[in-house]
Amino acid sequence: MATKSNNIKKKAFLAKMESTLGNITASCKAANIARSTYYEWMEKDPKFAKAVDDLAESNIDFAESCLKQQIKDGNTTATIFYLKTKGKNRGYIETNELIGRGINFVIDDGGKEAAEELEGK
Repeated sequence: MATKSNNIKKKAFLAKMESTLGNITASCKAANIARSTYYEWMEKDPKFAKAVDDLAESNIDFAESCLKQQIKDGNTTATIFYLKTKGKNRGYIETNELIGRGINFVIDDGGKEAAEELEGK
């Protein structure tokens, strides 16, 4: 059963976690708890775990918004990153070729591997 003191600490933890974009150490310090307490709460309190998961999703949304703003601002690196992660089905994918004796390996960044025999070897 959750105590009033634990509920206050959980609220402090979640508030700090939101303001630090998910920094567990800073959130534990703000709530005056050990990291092990955080992991115990995650395991034993489904409402707390859901709140943490919701914050993590919110942080991803925030990061995506920042990335899209950088793309709008003309940041080429941000554009490349976005296309390499979201545009794979359109051919924006990196591959690495490893050429050895008689076999050519092509490994794309999705972890797929294909081997083909080299002609004349």
